[in-house]
Amino acid sequence: MNALRNLGWWAADYAYAAVWQVRAFFGRTDAGSFANGDAAPIVVLPGVYETWRFLQPLVAALHDRGHPVHVLEVLAHSRRPVTEMATQVTDYLQQHDLRDVILVAHSKGGLAGKQVMLGPAADRVRSMLAIATPFGGSRYARRMPVRTLRAFSPDDPSIRALSTQADVNARIVSVYARFDPHIPEGSELPGAKNVLLDTGGHFRVLAHPRVMAELAALAS
Repeated sequence: MNALRNLGWWAADYAYAAVWQVRAFFGRTDAGSFANGDAAPIVVLPGVYETWRFLQPLVAALHDRGHPVHVLEVLAHSRRPVTEMATQVTDYLQQHDLRDVILVAHSKGGLAGKQVMLGPAADRVRSMLAIATPFGGSRYARRMPVRTLRAFSPDDPSIRALSTQADVNARIVSVYARFDPHIPEGSELPGAKNVLLDTGGHFRVLAHPRVMAELAALAS
């Protein structure tokens, strides 16, 4: 029964991803239109092969709640190494003098976000909400044919280095599904607030109401 349940979750997850990737491809909304608001500033960090448009439903929901939402198109599908992504985010925070920032990250974006919280812009970040982030890597990555995906291996130096840096974990909320077809190890992060959703998927959890509830708690 568990196998059938997981298969259903897997199918629903990829259907969700396919729909939003298509919508993202045809989307013409200006990212700058979300950058105004009086609540805590949000910086959105997409996962690998995603643009910010893939997260547009979440971006719009955050903006509707009064948050100025900043999206970094310079991340370019998040294919660069985590350290380079973190440098780009750090530069953005410093150039725009953003403070008391809440990072909202999906998948690989959470790795870059944690690196930001350990770097020279650490004092500009209040907290991070990480959704389906492979903090401990994914054993599936060892089989991947491209370096971009193999970098998620638990043996990768960047994954290992981040895992040893636990000082900022208390400021991170990690939200993840009971079954993640990309991260069989799960996304539990020692010392963080870990929120296990009784569902499955790597992408469709972005639309789970608990994500907004956790963000509201961080922003209070």
